[in-house]
Amino acid sequence: MSRRRLNVNPLDYSRKLWMRSAMGFTFFFLYFPIISLIIFSFNDSKRNITWQGFTLKYYEKAFNNNQLHEAFANSLLIAGISTLTATVLGAMLGLALYRFRFPMQGPYEGIVHLPIVIPEICLAVAMVAFFATVEVPLGLVTITVSHIAFSIPFVAVVIRARMAGFNRSLEEASADLGASQWQTFWNVTFPYMKPGLVAGALLAFTLSLDDFVITFFTSGPGSTTFPIKIYSMVRFSVTPEVNAASTVLIVITLALTTLALWVQSKSQRNESNA
Repeated sequence: MSRRRLNVNPLDYSRKLWMRSAMGFTFFFLYFPIISLIIFSFNDSKRNITWQGFTLKYYEKAFNNNQLHEAFANSLLIAGISTLTATVLGAMLGLALYRFRFPMQGPYEGIVHLPIVIPEICLAVAMVAFFATVEVPLGLVTITVSHIAFSIPFVAVVIRARMAGFNRSLEEASADLGASQWQTFWNVTFPYMKPGLVAGALLAFTLSLDDFVITFFTSGPGSTTFPIKIYSMVRFSVTPEVNAASTVLIVITLALTTLALWVQSKSQRNESNA
């Protein structure tokens, strides 16, 4: 054992140490602001500058804030409708891109992915210009339509990636056994799509629940969402109540993201064991 330890290459050891240090610094840089926000949400101080002690009163204050309740209800309503619609349309789009071949398919796929790559502020301005052109008043409807528009490509990408490993011979075998197209889709294709549908729906829900820029531009009177309400509270001062409300949103987002990753990993394990 001692000889093996002496034969360790010092260059490999230093390289591993450097990589671990770089990863540690990166994680610290990315997550320290979030960790500090969560910690100071329990701070017993109105100014929220120095630690004064542990308390839960600001969570209670945020829980009893009726305006936060209304904003959170609006966010859940918008996220629920946009997720359901975007999941259905995105699944159809992803399945169509996987199954069919047609002229100009490459440029069309690039256009489909535009909402993912273009700056969100540009998409928000485009949405406002569109609603102004068709003379639709800004409110919950315009926010929901905007969220559906930018969520569809994310769902389509997930479904397209999921269907890339699908064995088309299973559909052919189902057709040979006398099943109709609908029976083949429901009993063969849909079960394979289901993990992608769940992951895409959770991704769309998270994006809609957290969105601020597009929501800020397309919202109107009486359509305040949770992120916009937190922003309006931050404009006055960053209090522990703001940190408490932000922590709740972070926990919900993290839980949904973890659930999506768990569904994907579980489906991959089931496929590898099959």
